[in-house]
Amino acid sequence: MAPPLSIPLLLLTILVFSSTLFSSSEARNGIKISSLISQDLYNSIFLHKDDSACPAKDFYPYSAFIEATERFPRFGSCGSLATRKREIAAFLAQISHETTGGPGSDYCDSSNQQWPCYPNKTYQGRGPIQLSWNYNYGPAGKALGFDGLRTPEIVANNSVIAFKTALWFWMTEQKPKPSCHDVMIGRYKPTAADIAANRTAGFGLVTNIINGGLECGIGSDSRVNDRIGFFQRYAKLFNVDTGSNLDCASQKSF
Repeated sequence: MAPPLSIPLLLLTILVFSSTLFSSSEARNGIKISSLISQDLYNSIFLHKDDSACPAKDFYPYSAFIEATERFPRFGSCGSLATRKREIAAFLAQISHETTGGPGSDYCDSSNQQWPCYPNKTYQGRGPIQLSWNYNYGPAGKALGFDGLRTPEIVANNSVIAFKTALWFWMTEQKPKPSCHDVMIGRYKPTAADIAANRTAGFGLVTNIINGGLECGIGSDSRVNDRIGFFQRYAKLFNVDTGSNLDCASQKSF
């Protein structure tokens, strides 16, 4: 028979066991995403997502978004109330722009041996943030529990996984790029190279992280302005300001 547990050890055991009973949504510093963005607000943001002419009609329901956020408890839970709302508005603004358009190639980087492409599989943009390239599908799948290289199409077929891949990209630092999350909550610390490249914190830097090679450092760009327009509208709906440095016109890409 094992000796009885001491009082301190018994209390520690109870605390550890109890902590496993809480969902990740309850671990957000006591904050639930649904308290910051209701279904009515979500629907007012995405007014046309379920239009009959939309190819992804009914694919991005509020419930899928909320379920996906539970996998990332730090999303929308860091900083002041305004900071939390601003991050959510920025994320939704970026995916509003990214969900337009279609595939242009198979997006296979054959030189990447760590995440090799599979025959007859394509890695074009899928999901809310348009996850692209084998070197993103591979690690996203590994982090989220699916085979992103063998079954990349699941991102276009499963709403919750689609949102999870977008949030994975948003929350994950990919050096030398910071995470979008760190930028929007004020945790980004520019390196000497960032300062030289004029990569200042703000929504514009998030655009640089997502698609800077095509959109940043080239002066005024309609795609960047499209993203900014979404952000300004959503920030107003959340009743928060957008902050400064909205564009990336003078930033060098990573």
